[in-house]
Amino acid sequence: MTLDTVKNAEATPEQEQPYRELGLKDDEYARIRDILGRRPTDAELAMYSVMWSEHCSYKSSKVHLKYFGETTTEAMRAKMLAGIGENAGVVDIGDGWAITFKVESHNHPSYVEPYQGAATGVGGIVRDILAMGARPLAVMDPLRFGPADAPDTRRVLPGIVAGVGGYGNCLGLPNIGGEVVFDASYAGNPLVNALCVGAMRVEDLHLAHASGTGNKVILYGARTGLDGIGGVSVLASETFDDTAGKRKKLPSVQVGDPFTEKVLIECSLELFREKLVVGIQDLGGAGLSCATSELASAGDGGMRVRLDRVPLRATGMTPAEVLSSESQERMCAVVRPEDVDAFMAVCAKWDVIATEIGEVTEGDRLVITWHDEVVVDVPPRTVAHEGPVYERPVRRPDDQDRLQADTPDALPQPAREELLDLVKTMAASPNLASKKWVTQQYDRYVRGGTVLAQPADSGMIRIDEDTDRGVALSTDCNGRYTRLDPYAGAQLALAEAYRNVATTGATPVAVTNCLNFGSPEDPAVMWQFEQAVRGLADGCAELGIPVTGGNVSFYNQTGATAILPTPVVGVLGVIDDVRRRIPTGIGAEAGETLLLLGETRAEFGGSEWAHVVHGHLGGLPPKVDLAREKLLAEVLVAGSRDGMLSAAHDLAEGGLAQALVETCLIGETGARVFLEGDLFTELFSESAGRVLVAVPRTEELRFTDMCTARGLPWRKVGVVDPESTSLEVQDLGQLDLAELRAAWEGTLPALFD
Repeated sequence: MTLDTVKNAEATPEQEQPYRELGLKDDEYARIRDILGRRPTDAELAMYSVMWSEHCSYKSSKVHLKYFGETTTEAMRAKMLAGIGENAGVVDIGDGWAITFKVESHNHPSYVEPYQGAATGVGGIVRDILAMGARPLAVMDPLRFGPADAPDTRRVLPGIVAGVGGYGNCLGLPNIGGEVVFDASYAGNPLVNALCVGAMRVEDLHLAHASGTGNKVILYGARTGLDGIGGVSVLASETFDDTAGKRKKLPSVQVGDPFTEKVLIECSLELFREKLVVGIQDLGGAGLSCATSELASAGDGGMRVRLDRVPLRATGMTPAEVLSSESQERMCAVVRPEDVDAFMAVCAKWDVIATEIGEVTEGDRLVITWHDEVVVDVPPRTVAHEGPVYERPVRRPDDQDRLQADTPDALPQPAREELLDLVKTMAASPNLASKKWVTQQYDRYVRGGTVLAQPADSGMIRIDEDTDRGVALSTDCNGRYTRLDPYAGAQLALAEAYRNVATTGATPVAVTNCLNFGSPEDPAVMWQFEQAVRGLADGCAELGIPVTGGNVSFYNQTGATAILPTPVVGVLGVIDDVRRRIPTGIGAEAGETLLLLGETRAEFGGSEWAHVVHGHLGGLPPKVDLAREKLLAEVLVAGSRDGMLSAAHDLAEGGLAQALVETCLIGETGARVFLEGDLFTELFSESAGRVLVAVPRTEELRFTDMCTARGLPWRKVGVVDPESTSLEVQDLGQLDLAELRAAWEGTLPALFD
């Protein structure tokens, strides 16, 4: 086959090209021709197709995402060292330390090939953190599946969990949290979101830019193969056809090697320590197309790349395939000429393949050759940052008013004598049941820095072995809430993740997000997206914490059926001394008081009770009061700092009943509970802004006086009883803890073992 060079492209302007098969629209292809003044070469077409894909260019979401910047104040930016647009957000946490964190999606690949799709999702997000100059500390995995008892869930869930655990465990990174949620809308389109957090000294921050004419471009890490080609332009940027065979997309799924990545991490960190790197970019989605165009675009010149120098693991690869390959465990560095020998020596020490493939040039062109023939000659910004921007039609869904009018008020409620049985039934339901079957497949304590992990409200980890300073992380989203009201639903996700972090004693400081939605070509989906973005941005502005970055994942639907709108929100918190963290389970001190902070209302729209018992979705979600959430967090952090709290657990899905079950079972301690008013509402309402705390008797008056002085509602709802083996609810009876544990922990093993 004749090599398609730039000269050949100029000489054959009418040659037909398969741009539609690569995911480009007619007008997009025409624009590429206008930019270049000719038809693109095969290699250029490959670059534009992957970089202008929905996954890489955010062409349908950019017009809405800019609202995050518009609502970010200077005070919110003050602690941000890197934000939206970088590989990951970075915040200054004091004492010369910086934390970087981000969450991304690997949804479609994980449906096609569950193990490798999930594994490479972990690998990719870890390299994003590494590319900022940080040592990765821990990972988390928010997961969503179809019905727990569905055959396809049984196919994908074990493989996805094994992939998350297999890759992270081999890297030696603890998995400290996440979610496992089941809903029929995710059948055929599971969500696999992966989060990583890393730490570095402030002066070690690295950014992705190719500056300095004459500086060398070095590709290091694994060899480049055929795996992952088309992953972002086709697989991640279109819906699944519910009638077509999905296995035909298997070549688009990357194949991971965590042992290679582990060595790559240590090699990169040594390169950073030795000050041998000017700019750095990981190779993930879009591979070399992304790394070269983004480095050149963000630099102060152009770039020339000799593509035939790239180490390959497959024979006969074309320039387009080399540029599009998403082979894992690769990084691209910009290095001063005088540092190349030292750079290569560090790579040789770690047995990492490193190859000089190009250099930074004067001008503003990215020129790529293949055996001395020019196959790419483009303005890099047009590839990396000037793709199409769509203002998609936005329309409130036709059924939105009907959905909100269908309130749960008329649903039959249990009789008083049925309430205790309902507590056990709810605890055993798939979304509320223990996720131990999943988390026991993850190493949660490797490296010895883990302070809290699931089933704690937040994961918490020391940032370094020489300090007690730590960070806490939580992710959250209730897709049913967001379906009922996307604006409020996004704020409820933010509020719960924020509350979960504060419940451990950490101060929330920053946000990342992974916005999972259906097709952007559906105006109703775009309305959900717009509302969720605005809700999240406005919520962060009210709480005073910035969105530092994130990810948009569209086309999450099978045929015409979209998933529930699922804007996963991750909140980062900082704690000065991890030794004062607040555990989730109640302890063994007799007579400790159980206090419920916040107000309970009869709020059941989108609730777990309505879902489990009646299969109902309708009404409005619980009201969110972010000023109250901020006050609640301040009280919890003060309670932690002053030693007034021995346990704390937020109330969310399942309400107070589920919080009581979990705090007793996690702490392996009984409790006596006394409630007032309507017991069904008291036990199962999902009103936001509530936390159950255990307070030592010696601290009860001091703590409640603080709550009263700050205007935070509280009431006594029980006492800890370490001599008891039951959860006793006054006037209703007792629930044996052993029976509760069997119900809570037995569901997932029965389904998936």
